[in-house]
This record gives sequence, structure tokens and C-alpha cells, in this order.
Amino acid sequence: MRVFKTGLLALLLVAGCGRSVPEDPAAAQAAAVEAARVQSLASQVVTYPKYGDADPHEWDRRPPESYPVHGIDVSRWQTSINWQEARRSGVSFAFLKATEGGDLADPLFDTHRAGAASAGIPWGGYHYYYFCRPAEEQAAWFIKNVPRGAPLPHVLDMEWTPQSRTCRLRPSGSKVRSEARKFLSILEAHYGRRPIVYTTVDFFQDTGIGSLGGTEFWLRSVAGHPQKVYPGARWTFWQYTGTGLVPGIAGKVDINVFRGSPEAWVRWREGR
Repeated sequence: MRVFKTGLLALLLVAGCGRSVPEDPAAAQAAAVEAARVQSLASQVVTYPKYGDADPHEWDRRPPESYPVHGIDVSRWQTSINWQEARRSGVSFAFLKATEGGDLADPLFDTHRAGAASAGIPWGGYHYYYFCRPAEEQAAWFIKNVPRGAPLPHVLDMEWTPQSRTCRLRPSGSKVRSEARKFLSILEAHYGRRPIVYTTVDFFQDTGIGSLGGTEFWLRSVAGHPQKVYPGARWTFWQYTGTGLVPGIAGKVDINVFRGSPEAWVRWREGR
């Protein structure tokens, strides 16, 4: 009897493997509605924009124009922006300089924030980190100057500052990563979404910042695809030029791509 029961169970299991589990109609309908919603929003994204460049680069791997979703990052150096025109040209997101160190605020942050919001361009603020002040102090300064409600995660900009007149410290990689974790955790607790880390090639190599867990990266690489310049690194945004020419923006501007499709962009910007 024991053999028979075991054999019967095996037959039932094999038979069951040939049948698909009935799908929950309510779940299927909800998934279809969500997919349609995302597709509708994705269809509104201006994809594959063709921007000029004052100092173009010959790309030997996948070029930035092959990515569908592009955006900019700006600071006080971009004094005149027609945000509506920029959006029509294909600017799908903007990262705006907000603060640096523990006592400097970008004087055009509020102007850029209002302009991006009025044009329907999702934005996030970024903080330029100085290693002469503790992470807690710099996080508090950012929070003091940047209100809640940004459509995108904020950004921690970490790079060496050899030209600074006040702070040229180069801490060890372990110290850098420790400070980054503190800053990211404080902002995540306050704003409800973990910031992105922006960095440069030399800083990435010198500090091991890429080993931070649970963190998305925005990588600068103006003379090579990140796959080549940051071998094996994970990234969400790629800053591919600092000399871009975008309709609606007077002068040169940094241009970036998002790594995924328009549908992936919609889900990412919503935090899904």
C-alpha cells in the first residue's frame, strides 16, 4: 500500500504540472490597467532627442543618443532657461544644484525648481559634498534648503575638490563610504527615498564608492561608455557631456541619459 500511495502521489503531481494555475481575474485586470497607465505616460515622453555639443566625442561603443530618455543637470551657471522649450526638445528630467558643504546654497535653486515644476519636468536636488565638514552637518544643511515633495530622488555629489580654496582633503575610501552612508541615511529618513550618488571616474576608482549597497549611481563619463570606463559598475544615469547644447538653455549644459526604456523611466520616477 505504501508503494501504491507513493506512486499515486507521483502521478498526481506529474498530472498537475501539465495544468496552469488559474489566474486571478481581479489581479489580471489590475495588471492590465497598470500596464495601460504606464504605457500612456511613457507615450508622453519625448524620446531620442538630438542635441548639439560644443565639444562632441566619437563614441566607440553604444552612443548616448541610442538611449531614449535624456535630461539635464543645472546650477547657477545656467542663468537663462526656457523650461517649456527644454521639455519640448526632450528634457525628461532635471537635477538641480541645491547646496554644497555646510553653508553654501545655490542662488538659482529655487528659480530652477519653480521653472522645472511649471514645465512638468521632474526634478531632484543635488548636494556637492565637502570633506571638511561631517556628513550630519551637510545633510542638515541640505534639508534646511530643499523642501519635501521633489518628484525624483535627491543626489549626493561626491568627487575630489582639488580646486577648492577651502577644502582639499582626500579621506580614505573607508572614511568616504562611511560619510556617504550617513548622509544617504539621513536624507532617506527625511524625504522617504534613498538619494542617488553622483561621482567621477577617479573618485570611483580611488574610494570604492561603488561598493555601497542599496544605492543607485549616476556616473560621469564624457569620453567613453560607462561599460568601458567603469567596468562592471551598475548605473542608473550617465552624464555623457558637460558641453551640451539644448534648446531653451543659453550656453552649454550637462546632459544625461536614463539607462532604461520610457516605460522603465515612468516606473522608476514613481519609485515603483
